[in-house]
Amino acid sequence: MIGYVTLGTNDMDRAAAFYDVLMTEFGCKRAWETDRFIAWSADEKGQLLLVIKPFNGEPATVGNGTMVSLAATSKAQVERVHALALELGGKDEGAVGPRGDNFYAGYFRDLDGHKLAVYFMG
Repeated sequence: MIGYVTLGTNDMDRAAAFYDVLMTEFGCKRAWETDRFIAWSADEKGQLLLVIKPFNGEPATVGNGTMVSLAATSKAQVERVHALALELGGKDEGAVGPRGDNFYAGYFRDLDGHKLAVYFMG
């Protein structure tokens, strides 16, 4: 079970604006923040998504083969989140649609280049 995911950023303000909008689609809001990170969650005891300045002080980079998946509650939510990500400046990495019998997903990269999926199973 995943407790939290961190995504490195070199521009905290830009990343915050992007995820402030996307995370509201999942009923999440900012749970914690410092000068080094911002964390979003539906509640302070639940799963977290964080954008963070790397601890070692080096520039944030994108992990090759790394992808974060966001679980949607419907196909319509998959479509909304994917469209919002692109509206906010994200890049399309795979149009929304079925992938097999019971998997519906869309893929995008955030403003720092991290690959994310939003999916619905059912």
